[in-house]
Amino acid sequence: MKRCIIDAHIHLDQYEEVERDALLSGLKRSGCSGLVAVSSNLASCRRTLELAVQIPEVTPAFGFHPEQALPNKAEQKALFSWMEEHAESMVAVGEIGLPFYLRKEHPELDMAGYVCLLEAFLKWAKSWNKPVVLHAIYEDADLVCDLLEKHGVKKAHFHWFKGSWKSLERMKERGYYISFTPDIAYEEEIQQIATFYPLELMMMETDGPWPFEGVFAGKRTEPGMIHESIYVLSRLKGIAIEKVYAQIYKNTVSFYNLKK
Repeated sequence: MKRCIIDAHIHLDQYEEVERDALLSGLKRSGCSGLVAVSSNLASCRRTLELAVQIPEVTPAFGFHPEQALPNKAEQKALFSWMEEHAESMVAVGEIGLPFYLRKEHPELDMAGYVCLLEAFLKWAKSWNKPVVLHAIYEDADLVCDLLEKHGVKKAHFHWFKGSWKSLERMKERGYYISFTPDIAYEEEIQQIATFYPLELMMMETDGPWPFEGVFAGKRTEPGMIHESIYVLSRLKGIAIEKVYAQIYKNTVSFYNLKK
């Protein structure tokens, strides 16, 4: 059986051109048939769409990454207007969520605006019947779960999730998906989550170009790293590796309604 993979979360627009070209040229060799490319702001959305038009393996998601200063009202309006115009081109709303790390650096940060923007994205996703790609970790996960339920958004992907067992139980009950980066190979916290969460609700990602440690130290982050992640997941779960490959691939295609 061919070991096919899909990178369920990558910031393709953030790679330097030479690095991106090298990554893309290695997709076939690594068995990667698709990249779900998320966006960080309006400029990022535009660039991600350009890449998707040029590269068949790329499927774009449009949104606003929360770990940055909020866009002003005019910028928000421009982003949503652009998303309306290109709604048929996008597979999901993302990356969206709440600013956990930014808040740690700036405890005085007013969260109200971020929550309001997230709610606007969730309402938009509901109206267009799009799944959402979420940056929501630790204590932020429960608030985001509240908002998902409030706005009736059932198809949610918590990327690179880290958080409490209580949050994970709630997410599992709601059928929300989570994805793992290459740090599953060396982070005990992530390995514990992977052991607990159902395989049927998992995907794999790189979150590239974010760099990793362990066996990946000093290497360009690329989809081929997912093979090591799946090997580790197979060992943690005690499930045959071919079954893990097949289930993770099936999950990603189904969640994002990819044409594979």
